Amino acid sequence: MSSSTLVFPPYDREVLEPYLPLRTPANHGSLPFTTLTFATSLDSAISFSPGVQTTLSGPESKAMTHYLRSRHEAILVGVGTVLADDPSLNCRLEGIASEQQPRPVVIDPAVRWDVSKSKCLSLAQQGTGKAPYIVCVQSNPPFGQRKALEAAGGKYIYMGFEDAVTDDGFRFTWNSILATLRDEGLHSVMIEGGGSIINSLLVPPEAELISSVILTIAPTWLGQGGVVVSPERKEKQKQLRLQHPKWHPLGEDIILCGTLRGHLPGVRQNQLTVPVPAIEGTS
Repeated sequence: MSSSTLVFPPYDREVLEPYLPLRTPANHGSLPFTTLTFATSLDSAISFSPGVQTTLSGPESKAMTHYLRSRHEAILVGVGTVLADDPSLNCRLEGIASEQQPRPVVIDPAVRWDVSKSKCLSLAQQGTGKAPYIVCVQSNPPFGQRKALEAAGGKYIYMGFEDAVTDDGFRFTWNSILATLRDEGLHSVMIEGGGSIINSLLVPPEAELISSVILTIAPTWLGQGGVVVSPERKEKQKQLRLQHPKWHPLGEDIILCGTLRGHLPGVRQNQLTVPVPAIEGTS
């Protein structure tokens, strides 16, 4: 086992199991099982400021993240995350073979990311990860980037303008993104960030698409000015509250698991009908 290989204990795996996708997809025609997961400070910040890489998770929580990656067919992040962090977007859990690696998915409407120079693509070329799928509206990305990406097994996925909200730039609807991933044969996706991605998904009705939420809460404050998870509140919107919450200590961190649906997700059921998320009125 190399020094970079991670181990996640069986007991901790059992705690997470009810909040994870079935190992055999229940319905290949349904939208992918969607897990929202990220690390946050005590003041709901995920980084010191936009574009600044910030470490919050302890080593045990980091191992959990890689276990979660091993249980999903895809990892999804926004372009801001790859530009700021140049993440590996692979799974370093002990015993994971190259064909078991999750597929990175990057939401990059205007093709701002030069994938040819990324750590993610380099790992795919080395056989320790998969090349990413890049979701965009631009149909003519730079030739060199596309050639390098496709040679490693990745590709650009073009979505039409009709699938994007353009009031403040390109922003795809989550239903269209998940339907596109389903059509690519991906039946589960782990959404890791960054802030705009997370906040856009937590606004109803998009939140109805979330199957499971798994948060790492670090015992630290980042202070004002950070990138905060605080989704837009629409007029007369009620509280969006986690159901079936479970708190689990992991090293110095606390893991919070839950669902926005009325049932635990890790049971076989038809996901074609998206239940209304559990909501609660303000006092």
